[in-house]
Amino acid sequence: MERRLLPPLSTISGFEAAARRLSHRAAAEELNLTHPAISHQIKNLEEHLGVKLFNRDGRNVILSDEGKLFYPYVLEALEQLALGVATVKKAVEHAPLRVQTYVTLSIRWLARRLPAFHDEHPTVNVQLDTYASKWEFDEESSDVGIVYCDTAPSDRYHWEPIFDSRVYAVCSPTLLEKYDGKLTPEDLLDLPLLSVETEVDYWKRWFESANLTPNVITPYMVVDTKAVALEMAINNEGVALVNGPFIDDDLRMGRLVKPCEHETTFSGSWGIICRKEDKDKPDVKHFFDWMLKITSQV
Repeated sequence: MERRLLPPLSTISGFEAAARRLSHRAAAEELNLTHPAISHQIKNLEEHLGVKLFNRDGRNVILSDEGKLFYPYVLEALEQLALGVATVKKAVEHAPLRVQTYVTLSIRWLARRLPAFHDEHPTVNVQLDTYASKWEFDEESSDVGIVYCDTAPSDRYHWEPIFDSRVYAVCSPTLLEKYDGKLTPEDLLDLPLLSVETEVDYWKRWFESANLTPNVITPYMVVDTKAVALEMAINNEGVALVNGPFIDDDLRMGRLVKPCEHETTFSGSWGIICRKEDKDKPDVKHFFDWMLKITSQV
């Protein structure tokens, strides 16, 4: 198909309506245009094609032989265009909301709360993209991110803090029972400490916040994700540090306990983020509002 042969697209809708209604005036009313505007569109189309598309029949118009030949193609083209528009709109309406999360936050906190979001917004299809160590918002592949930031993100983004960086130790109730109840931070130096490779200095910082400065802290085990460290803690294999609300449910259900009361905070916070131009999109706004509502209850 040579596109240079196409007439101005603005003339097509006027011709289709006039051919269907067999009246320039009725076509003008249908398209909310003036009678002269419809006549001008049809004249331009006839000049482009080099044929007359309508003949006069008294006060009415009828399609010429060329008009009868042309009309089915115009009708099919407009129907295909309408189908394309509907398909695109449907795809946009049902496109998943891609949410970037840290794997531990997803497994231990977010995933079990998403059914409540779907109950409130059944038309929003959430797709979780989880990462073990990617903290920066990946705007190319995600619509929304739940990320940890030491400082406020760039002005290019819309950002809402949701959790502070509350850091505390956890272990299994069985492990704690071996030590007759609550311990002090200093006592933890003699327990198997679990560490995450992206948080190699967390134990040192945590002990320093308790006014302890051990010369060497050698973790019992270093793992690649917080999710693994927490599973090991649940299975009586050591003490893990938690940064955020990951294990609120585990504490409430007794799978994990705090061996000591000491807590500290690190700089930065967890937050929900999106591109600024996306913040008023319905699905994004629904998710932001829901996250802010449920995290205000933490």
